[in-house]
Amino acid sequence: MSPGRFDRPTTPAPGASADSGWAALGAPEVARAIADGWRDARPADRVELLPLNDGGPGLIDVLRAARGGELAAVTVPDAGGVPVPSAVLVLTEDSGSRTAYVDGSVALSGSAPVDRSSSAGLGELVRAAVDTGAERVVVGTGPRRVTAHDGGWGLLRALIGAGDLPERGLGAPLPSMADRIAALQEELRGRDLVLLGTHDLALLGLNGASAALVDAGRATAEESQAVERRMADLVATLTAAAGAGRVDLLATTHAHGHGRDDGHAHRPDSVAQVGAGAALGRPAAAASRTTTRPAVAPGSGAGGGAAFVLGLLGARRVDGAAWVADAVRLADRVESADLVVTGAGVLDAAALEEGVVPAVSGAALPLGVPLIALAAQVRTGRRDWGAAGVAGAFGVIEQPGQLADWQAGPAAALRARIPRIARTWSR
Repeated sequence: MSPGRFDRPTTPAPGASADSGWAALGAPEVARAIADGWRDARPADRVELLPLNDGGPGLIDVLRAARGGELAAVTVPDAGGVPVPSAVLVLTEDSGSRTAYVDGSVALSGSAPVDRSSSAGLGELVRAAVDTGAERVVVGTGPRRVTAHDGGWGLLRALIGAGDLPERGLGAPLPSMADRIAALQEELRGRDLVLLGTHDLALLGLNGASAALVDAGRATAEESQAVERRMADLVATLTAAAGAGRVDLLATTHAHGHGRDDGHAHRPDSVAQVGAGAALGRPAAAASRTTTRPAVAPGSGAGGGAAFVLGLLGARRVDGAAWVADAVRLADRVESADLVVTGAGVLDAAALEEGVVPAVSGAALPLGVPLIALAAQVRTGRRDWGAAGVAGAFGVIEQPGQLADWQAGPAAALRARIPRIARTWSR
């Protein structure tokens, strides 16, 4: 069982006015519900649980359950400034090198109006991860919708540690800003900074993070345009201060060994240099060496723009679900399995293209191990999920009346759906 979170859908179901009240489940809860339902029907089957994650909420829990590691508790402010508990997880790779993981979901959520939100909490988490001395720092910025929306200014301010900088962004360029960013880049020289991508939302543009505030109900169209102008001014200032060396986020290269780091051959993942990687001693491929506008590149709007700033500091963006799958040794587990079960909150075209489902399919398909996918609701047809390497797809909510059961108890509703599937697929 290798499911991810069963998140709330980002768009209403066909014919529905909204999906408010939709109950979400974390990956460990999903895995337990599926396993319990399977054992209800086939108690003799050996069922192994391996919850997965795409770099969003629950990242630390999933990694620690599979790999152990050293957990350092850290209290940071959320997007509204309220102190919240968080942690940095340090894993020792097979090569002996260390990787520090940060789940920015809590630090980027909370309650705050757009113009008072901050990514400072994520900056404090990244600072704590850097201070562990780990050779690699991996950052998750959470789902598409977060509370923080400051273009990553709070994150940068926290990393620089400069209390004299304004809290809400630069009103005018500071002569010392380039020197401060250069000093931070020098501190990070030789450190592998990795951003786990969960979506392609850009920071600026007609379909960027500011425009998405309208869909989320957090701003009117006029307010969104005002936010966009503020973000554009900040981006121009920080991009100029960061100097040359930025490379094209739209171009992708392939990299290996990101999770295990032991020299074994792994499935290549799409990797894009987000920022001034060459300036940090990690040259990008020749195909990625063109200067670009990083704030309009896919994924730069993650964390309300935190990804943009991480890019200026040299972060490379990878597919979050594929990275985590490799880190928890998914391929090794699949190799000994007769059947793999995965899942997503809503199985639609987006879920088949990015996230946990394609990461699991990428591990199962080359080995010829059948894969079935479960979801609270299936919104795509056999032709699409079959082309994605899924042998069977099953939803919990198949009729309008079943939504109430899901809302009342999603884990119980999921468990009740499994026995019929188990009797069909169990050997």
